[in-house]
Amino acid sequence: MPARARPLSPHLQVYRWQISNSLSILHRLTGVALSVGLVGLVVWLAALAAGPARYAGAMRGLRGPAGMVVLTGFGFAFFYHLLNGIRHLVWDTGRGFERRGRRAGGWAVLIGACLLTAVAWIVAPGIRP
Repeated sequence: MPARARPLSPHLQVYRWQISNSLSILHRLTGVALSVGLVGLVVWLAALAAGPARYAGAMRGLRGPAGMVVLTGFGFAFFYHLLNGIRHLVWDTGRGFERRGRRAGGWAVLIGACLLTAVAWIVAPGIRP
């Protein structure tokens, strides 16, 4: 008896990785990073309210190498999540679903987030070590 050609289950199909997959995962990760960063913001505000000594200690930590990496990552997460959210709003209007549009929009979000992060570091005068 010949075997019929049956469709495979989705988890058995060969799946090609696309930029949209990576951007979707990155959107979720930046959302989590922003939630964790909000806790850090509250700690910084509490140090500010606690007085000059606590605030100076918090700023020493933020101006160190690890603090700069965390602040840069938080800035990138903010700008990426913002731009990708705008991209999703455009999709909600029914535009940008074509293959070229999805890829171009994805690259625009990534490049835009990197540029806005760099501009924020150039413009922000009080954070530099």
